[in-house]
Amino acid sequence: MVKEVLLACVGKPSAGKSSFLNSVTDATAKVGNYPFTTIKPNQGVAYMPIDCPCKKYGKESQCKPRHGTCENGIRNVPVQMLDVAGLVPGASEGQGLGNQFLDDLRHANALIHVVDVSGTTDASGKVTQGYDPINDIDWLRSEIHSWVLNNLLKKWPNIVRRHTATKSTSIETLQAQFSGYGSTISVVAKFMDKLGIKDPLETWDDAMIGKVVDGFLDERFPTVVALNKIDMTDADKNITKIMRKYDPNTLVLTSALAEAFLRDMHKKRYLNYQEGTDIVDTKDDLPDSDLKPLDDKLRTRIEKVQDLVLYRYGSTGVHEVLKRAVDMLGVIPAYPVKSITNFSSGTGINKGGAFRDCILIWPGTTVREFAKIVHPELDKYYLYAETVGGIKLAEDAIITEQNNVISFKTSQNVSQTSSDNAPGANSSEKKTANKK
Repeated sequence: MVKEVLLACVGKPSAGKSSFLNSVTDATAKVGNYPFTTIKPNQGVAYMPIDCPCKKYGKESQCKPRHGTCENGIRNVPVQMLDVAGLVPGASEGQGLGNQFLDDLRHANALIHVVDVSGTTDASGKVTQGYDPINDIDWLRSEIHSWVLNNLLKKWPNIVRRHTATKSTSIETLQAQFSGYGSTISVVAKFMDKLGIKDPLETWDDAMIGKVVDGFLDERFPTVVALNKIDMTDADKNITKIMRKYDPNTLVLTSALAEAFLRDMHKKRYLNYQEGTDIVDTKDDLPDSDLKPLDDKLRTRIEKVQDLVLYRYGSTGVHEVLKRAVDMLGVIPAYPVKSITNFSSGTGINKGGAFRDCILIWPGTTVREFAKIVHPELDKYYLYAETVGGIKLAEDAIITEQNNVISFKTSQNVSQTSSDNAPGANSSEKKTANKK
């Protein structure tokens, strides 16, 4: 069964995790420049921009998302976000809030590692000057690795005995151990296939077990690194060093505070800000608009954000972080509709409007599995499904971005309540209606 996409902001205290959450959601996570400002996980909903099919089919004016927005074919799809307690050295041994952090981590699908690239906080999150963040990326990974590895090594003799007694496969035995970290049998199968380990599990030494844990973390917790506080002194030299050491494809330059400031000013009507871009318009730019005039203090702050962030990097980077994280998961946007010709969905109060629902599904999801995700009654009374052009889809057809607009036909009417609760559910007037 498909789960909701959940991205977790991780990192040391005071790196800017809560600021990042606030900058991409409507959450109000507590922010402070001292360790453990975040004690319990903060949650919010971020909106990730994707290309909506309404533009492809000329339905921009009729596109009415149930959740999020769609403007000129760019749809903002909701994604769950979690900001967990900061990690400090020794977290895998229970230091700081390590145990809570690692427990919170179990629920995430991908990680956003927020790194203070300015060097103004040390390894424990305390305010300092001149700290070199070059090793912060490895350090966090090392703590998570140690947590999982130590848990395995403590039980390894018993694991081997049970493995031998039950004649289980290596994949089955490992899944029994990794299930507590939110793993599935397919996750274990994928990383074991990539590692290509042929040696029997009972012969593995500590080094081999460590290799297995590395493979598991790569598959289970794909990570994008947000190099935060790029507008602060010393950030440039640290960015250069980090870019030389790590794959730049995993790094995104960000300023969470700049994004939060621009969003707030946009909300208060001091400026028009197009998120994810460097476009900012004020009353000075649009004198006939309803924007509020700026005083000298606000004007200076906006110009500073433009000079240090927007004009230098093209954006604040926070939306690119979201996109990279979701892209790592490979999820596919799917659109259940009632009509395959006008792309409407629902009846009654939900009648009208195209592409009302967009559901992110995991790679490999079949048409029949998607029917069950949309609503159990679609699965119970399922007859067939079709996509654009009236093309029928096999039950076991894998949903891709080429066939992700789907109308389901059922053998019985789906009730009004079920239809409202099941976005895009398409019921038929029994078999005669399905012949159309």
